[in-house]
This record gives sequence, structure tokens and C-alpha cells, in this order.
Amino acid sequence: MEKAKVLIIGSGPAGFTAAIYASRANLQPVLYEGIEPGGQLTTTTEVENFPGYPEGVDGNQLMADLRKQAARFGADIRAGIATRVDLSQRPFRVVVDGSTEIEAESLIVATGASAKYLGLPSETKFRGQGVSACATCDGFFYRRKDVAVVGGGDTACEEATYLASLCRKVYLIVRKPFLRASKAMQERVFATENIEVLFEHNTAEVLGDDAAGVTGARLRKSDGTEREIAISGFFLAIGHHPNTELFAGQLELDEEGYIRVEPGTSRTSVEGVFAAGDVKDPRYRQAITAAGSGCMAALDCERFLLH
Repeated sequence: MEKAKVLIIGSGPAGFTAAIYASRANLQPVLYEGIEPGGQLTTTTEVENFPGYPEGVDGNQLMADLRKQAARFGADIRAGIATRVDLSQRPFRVVVDGSTEIEAESLIVATGASAKYLGLPSETKFRGQGVSACATCDGFFYRRKDVAVVGGGDTACEEATYLASLCRKVYLIVRKPFLRASKAMQERVFATENIEVLFEHNTAEVLGDDAAGVTGARLRKSDGTEREIAISGFFLAIGHHPNTELFAGQLELDEEGYIRVEPGTSRTSVEGVFAAGDVKDPRYRQAITAAGSGCMAALDCERFLLH
């Protein structure tokens, strides 16, 4: 059976940064890229808020650069998906692709989180061409344009108010006759002149074409009537799903399924297992914070192995 000092599950900014730091510490990390090599950033186009790229960078290129840097320092980066883990004792046992078994002295979990989408074919078609699940990441591209945000909770209201500071108009599409957000957040939304809340509306179709991307949305009200709105950006704010099914019952998770870590560290409820990136971060979910937590996980892991 193959043995590893450090096994990293998942790629993206967290996994690759952890691999960079672990490699430079001569820990010879093995990294399995997972179901979505490079993580969520590979589904976006240009990233403008990652430090070091003053002109912006394509999401896929950013991940390719991080991957190349990790490989340069000696990280063993492999294609494959962890399908089973046993964290009951050290060394931990991890099965990849249902057959390959590895024993790991330490484990860094960087499996990320997946944005929830409506499941519309048109939504999938225009993902990265006007459809986004991160206003903070992509809002800048829609300055002085009209956009829509789907959702009625705190995240949706927060994203709508953020976009309102950039965009000409923001439609907030809410399927219920009320907002689920906190009272303070609701007041902020209703006080923002360029936000129009569309209660009891669902999105029937995202409209657009291959050249321009998103150009509008067809909405259906609860009474069956339909209307179309002209927009350039369509933002989903209906939540994220942490990719932690593999660790249920083995690591302590919060009520939403995110891995709990000791405050100020990457340490999980199991000694020798560390978490980095969106898999343990329901709040920020940014590439730069994920990369920073990947650094923390590698440093925590190094100290753990030394002692």
C-alpha cells in the first residue's frame, strides 16, 4: 500500500497553495485534484481581484499557474477522486477512484463548496457569460448595467446591495412573498433606490445569445403570468453546498455541512486532519482567502508532523 506524509484532497487555490507550502517544507505532498480540477474558478472567465495580476487573469490560467508552481516544488499532483476515507486511526486510509488505497500520516481537506443553481439548461449555457454565483467576484464587469439577483436570504440581499453600488439597476428575484433576510438587511434593500424586489417570481429561462451572453430573463409569477426583464448579468445567491459528504460522521461539521476548525487555525476535530478553503468557509468564499487558508493548513500540518 502506498504511503504519504501529507495527502491533499482537492485542488483550487486552497489545495494548490497547501501543496506549494508543503512541498517547500520537504513534506512530499500527494495531491488528488478531485471532481473539478482547479475548483470553482475554472468555471469563470476573468478574475480581476487576485493580487499579482494587475490586468486580471483568466480563471483557468490562474489555476494552471498555481498548479505549475506546486509541481515545480515537487508536489505529486494526480488526477483522481477520493471515494472513501477512514479517519478512525493514523495513518489515515483514503481510497481513490474506488480502488487505489493510500495511507497518510496527515490529511489536508480542500474539497471546496459548490454553488447552488436553479437547474435551468439556459443557466448552464450562459455560465461564465453573464451567469455567476459570486457578485464580489464578477460584479465589476457589470458597472452601469442592469442585473438580476436570485434569492431572498441575507446573502442575496447583501449581493444585491453590493451590485447596486456598481450597477444601474438590480432586480432581486424572490420566489416567496417575503424576504428571509434579517430585518436590518431587508431595510437596507428597501432603502436602496435602484433595487427592485420582484416577489413571488421564479426564473423560467435565462435569455441571451452566443455573442453577447446574457441579455435578459423570462420570469414567471406565482399566478402564472410571465414577464421579461432586460439584464446583462444574472447572479445566483441561493446558497452553497460544501463538498463534505465524504467526511460526514468522521469530522465535526456545522449545521450547513461545513467543516468546523479551531478558531484561528486549520485544525479539525481529528488530530492530523486539516481543512482549507471553501469547505470550511461559509462566509468569505474568495480565491485569496482560500489560498491563505491553504498556506495555514500546510504550516499547521508541518508543525503537527514535527511534533
